[in-house]
Amino acid sequence: MNWLKETDLTGIYGAPGPASTRKVADRLTPDYARFIAAARFCVLATVGPEGTDASPRGDDGPVARALDERHLAIPDWRGNDRIDSIRNIVRDGRVSLMFLVRGSGNAIRVNGTARLTDDAELRQSFEHRGKLPRTVIVVQVAEIYFQCARAVIRAALWEGGDDSGGLPTPGQILANMTEGEVGGASYDAEWPQRAARTMW
Repeated sequence: MNWLKETDLTGIYGAPGPASTRKVADRLTPDYARFIAAARFCVLATVGPEGTDASPRGDDGPVARALDERHLAIPDWRGNDRIDSIRNIVRDGRVSLMFLVRGSGNAIRVNGTARLTDDAELRQSFEHRGKLPRTVIVVQVAEIYFQCARAVIRAALWEGGDDSGGLPTPGQILANMTEGEVGGASYDAEWPQRAARTMW
Protein backbone atom coordinates (compact mmCIF):
# COMPACT_ATOMS: atom_id res chain seq x y z
CA MET A 1 0.00 0.00 0.00
CA ASN A 2 1.41 3.39 -1.02
CA TRP A 3 0.43 5.93 1.64
CA LEU A 4 0.42 9.41 0.17
CA LYS A 5 1.91 12.56 1.63
CA GLU A 6 0.59 16.10 1.23
CA THR A 7 3.34 16.81 -1.30
CA ASP A 8 1.92 14.05 -3.53
CA LEU A 9 -1.53 15.57 -3.82
CA THR A 10 -0.96 18.40 -6.28
CA GLY A 11 0.38 15.97 -8.85
CA ILE A 12 -2.74 13.82 -8.49
CA TYR A 13 -5.47 16.45 -8.13
CA GLY A 14 -4.01 19.60 -9.67
CA ALA A 15 -4.99 23.08 -8.57
CA PRO A 16 -8.62 24.02 -7.93
CA GLY A 17 -10.24 26.33 -10.47
CA PRO A 18 -11.97 29.63 -9.76
CA ALA A 19 -15.39 27.98 -9.44
CA SER A 20 -14.00 26.06 -6.46
CA THR A 21 -12.26 28.97 -4.77
CA ARG A 22 -14.38 32.03 -5.57
CA LYS A 23 -17.52 30.52 -4.03
CA VAL A 24 -16.10 30.73 -0.50
CA ALA A 25 -17.45 33.50 1.76
CA ASP A 26 -16.59 34.45 5.32
CA ARG A 27 -20.18 35.29 6.20
CA LEU A 28 -23.75 34.38 5.33
CA THR A 29 -24.31 36.08 2.00
CA PRO A 30 -27.96 36.52 0.96
CA ASP A 31 -27.69 33.48 -1.33
CA TYR A 32 -26.17 31.24 1.32
CA ALA A 33 -28.63 32.50 3.92
CA ARG A 34 -31.51 31.34 1.70
CA PHE A 35 -30.04 27.84 1.54
CA ILE A 36 -29.60 27.68 5.31
CA ALA A 37 -33.17 28.89 5.89
CA ALA A 38 -34.48 26.11 3.61
CA ALA A 39 -32.45 23.30 5.19
CA ARG A 40 -34.25 20.97 7.59
CA PHE A 41 -31.23 18.70 8.00
CA CYS A 42 -27.54 19.10 8.64
CA VAL A 43 -24.59 17.12 9.95
CA LEU A 44 -22.59 18.69 12.77
CA ALA A 45 -18.94 17.62 12.99
CA THR A 46 -16.97 18.36 16.16
CA VAL A 47 -13.59 17.47 17.62
CA GLY A 48 -12.52 16.77 21.18
CA PRO A 49 -9.81 15.03 23.17
CA GLU A 50 -11.21 11.59 22.33
CA GLY A 51 -11.33 12.36 18.60
CA THR A 52 -13.98 13.45 16.13
CA ASP A 53 -17.74 13.14 16.10
CA ALA A 54 -20.43 13.72 13.47
CA SER A 55 -24.03 14.13 14.56
CA PRO A 56 -27.21 14.45 12.45
CA ARG A 57 -29.45 17.41 13.26
CA GLY A 58 -32.98 17.77 11.92
CA ASP A 59 -36.16 19.75 12.43
CA ASP A 60 -39.59 20.19 10.86
CA GLY A 61 -38.56 23.70 9.79
CA PRO A 62 -35.17 25.35 9.46
CA VAL A 63 -32.58 23.29 11.35
CA ALA A 64 -30.53 26.43 12.00
CA ARG A 65 -31.31 30.13 12.31
CA ALA A 66 -29.14 33.03 11.19
CA LEU A 67 -28.66 35.44 14.10
CA ASP A 68 -26.71 37.81 11.86
CA GLU A 69 -24.46 37.43 8.83
CA ARG A 70 -21.72 35.74 10.87
CA HIS A 71 -23.60 33.62 13.42
CA LEU A 72 -25.93 30.62 13.23
CA ALA A 73 -27.97 29.19 16.10
CA ILE A 74 -28.93 25.52 16.32
CA PRO A 75 -31.31 24.38 19.09
CA ASP A 76 -30.26 21.16 20.78
CA TRP A 77 -33.44 19.08 20.69
CA ARG A 78 -33.92 15.65 22.22
CA GLY A 79 -31.44 12.98 21.22
CA ASN A 80 -29.80 9.97 22.80
CA ASP A 81 -28.31 12.03 25.68
CA ARG A 82 -24.76 10.91 24.90
CA ILE A 83 -23.98 14.63 24.29
CA ASP A 84 -20.80 13.76 22.37
CA SER A 85 -21.07 16.86 20.17
CA ILE A 86 -22.12 19.11 23.04
CA ARG A 87 -19.23 17.96 25.21
CA ASN A 88 -16.78 18.47 22.34
CA ILE A 89 -18.03 22.01 21.69
CA VAL A 90 -17.41 23.17 25.27
CA ARG A 91 -13.90 21.71 25.15
CA ASP A 92 -12.87 22.54 21.57
CA GLY A 93 -15.06 24.91 19.60
CA ARG A 94 -13.99 23.87 16.11
CA VAL A 95 -17.02 22.70 14.09
CA SER A 96 -18.07 21.93 10.56
CA LEU A 97 -21.64 21.78 9.28
CA MET A 98 -23.07 20.26 6.12
CA PHE A 99 -26.60 21.36 5.20
CA LEU A 100 -28.77 19.41 2.77
CA VAL A 101 -31.95 20.71 1.18
CA ARG A 102 -34.30 18.06 -0.13
CA GLY A 103 -34.31 18.10 -3.92
CA SER A 104 -31.17 20.23 -4.27
CA GLY A 105 -27.96 18.66 -5.49
CA ASN A 106 -25.82 21.11 -3.59
CA ALA A 107 -24.60 20.72 -0.04
CA ILE A 108 -23.78 23.88 1.89
CA ARG A 109 -20.65 23.59 4.02
CA VAL A 110 -19.82 25.80 6.99
CA ASN A 111 -16.60 25.80 8.98
CA GLY A 112 -16.20 27.84 12.12
CA THR A 113 -16.21 27.84 15.89
CA ALA A 114 -19.10 27.13 18.22
CA ARG A 115 -20.09 27.91 21.78
CA LEU A 116 -22.93 26.53 23.86
CA THR A 117 -25.46 28.59 25.79
CA ASP A 118 -28.49 28.02 27.97
CA ASP A 119 -29.57 31.65 27.59
CA ALA A 120 -33.25 31.76 28.54
CA GLU A 121 -34.30 34.30 25.92
CA LEU A 122 -32.57 32.49 23.07
CA ARG A 123 -33.98 29.13 24.19
CA GLN A 124 -37.46 30.66 24.42
CA SER A 125 -37.17 31.95 20.85
CA PHE A 126 -37.04 28.32 19.70
CA GLU A 127 -40.16 27.23 21.61
CA HIS A 128 -41.89 24.45 19.70
CA ARG A 129 -45.07 22.68 20.74
CA GLY A 130 -44.63 23.95 24.27
CA LYS A 131 -41.07 22.64 24.58
CA LEU A 132 -37.70 24.38 24.69
CA PRO A 133 -34.25 23.13 23.73
CA ARG A 134 -32.04 22.51 26.75
CA THR A 135 -29.22 24.46 25.11
CA VAL A 136 -28.45 26.30 21.87
CA ILE A 137 -25.31 25.94 19.77
CA VAL A 138 -24.09 29.27 18.36
CA VAL A 139 -21.68 28.94 15.44
CA GLN A 140 -19.44 31.77 14.30
CA VAL A 141 -18.96 31.34 10.56
CA ALA A 142 -15.36 31.34 9.33
CA GLU A 143 -16.17 30.12 5.83
CA ILE A 144 -19.22 28.97 3.92
CA TYR A 145 -19.45 27.52 0.43
CA PHE A 146 -21.44 25.07 -1.66
CA GLN A 147 -20.23 21.61 -2.54
CA CYS A 148 -20.80 20.58 -6.15
CA ALA A 149 -23.67 18.19 -6.80
CA ARG A 150 -21.67 15.17 -8.01
CA ALA A 151 -21.93 13.23 -4.73
CA VAL A 152 -25.70 13.71 -4.51
CA ILE A 153 -26.10 12.78 -8.18
CA ARG A 154 -23.94 9.66 -7.84
CA ALA A 155 -25.94 8.55 -4.81
CA ALA A 156 -29.30 9.37 -6.49
CA LEU A 157 -30.14 10.76 -3.07
CA TRP A 158 -33.45 12.39 -3.93
CA GLU A 159 -34.72 9.84 -6.45
CA GLY A 160 -36.84 7.95 -3.97
CA GLY A 161 -36.76 4.29 -3.19
CA ASP A 162 -35.90 2.46 0.00
CA ASP A 163 -32.50 0.84 0.44
CA SER A 164 -33.12 -0.29 4.02
CA GLY A 165 -34.58 -3.71 3.28
CA GLY A 166 -32.75 -6.47 5.13
CA LEU A 167 -30.78 -4.12 7.38
CA PRO A 168 -30.68 -4.91 11.10
CA THR A 169 -33.04 -2.83 13.22
CA PRO A 170 -31.84 -0.79 16.22
CA GLY A 171 -33.47 -3.37 18.49
CA GLN A 172 -31.54 -6.18 16.79
CA ILE A 173 -28.25 -4.26 17.03
CA LEU A 174 -28.79 -3.58 20.73
CA ALA A 175 -29.75 -7.18 21.44
CA ASN A 176 -26.65 -8.45 19.65
CA MET A 177 -24.38 -5.94 21.42
CA THR A 178 -25.77 -6.75 24.89
CA GLU A 179 -26.43 -10.48 24.52
CA GLY A 180 -30.15 -9.79 24.77
CA GLU A 181 -30.07 -7.58 27.86
CA VAL A 182 -31.26 -4.48 25.95
CA GLY A 183 -33.21 -4.10 22.73
CA GLY A 184 -34.95 -6.78 20.78
CA ALA A 185 -38.35 -6.80 19.10
CA SER A 186 -40.03 -4.93 21.96
CA TYR A 187 -37.58 -2.04 21.60
CA ASP A 188 -38.41 -1.72 17.89
CA ALA A 189 -42.16 -2.04 18.49
CA GLU A 190 -42.14 0.70 21.15
CA TRP A 191 -39.87 3.08 19.24
CA PRO A 192 -42.47 4.93 17.10
CA GLN A 193 -44.56 5.94 20.13
CA ARG A 194 -41.46 6.75 22.21
CA ALA A 195 -40.10 8.94 19.43
CA ALA A 196 -43.41 10.74 19.01
CA ARG A 197 -43.47 11.60 22.73
CA THR A 198 -39.87 12.83 22.83
CA MET A 199 -39.35 14.44 19.41
CA TRP A 200 -38.65 17.89 20.94
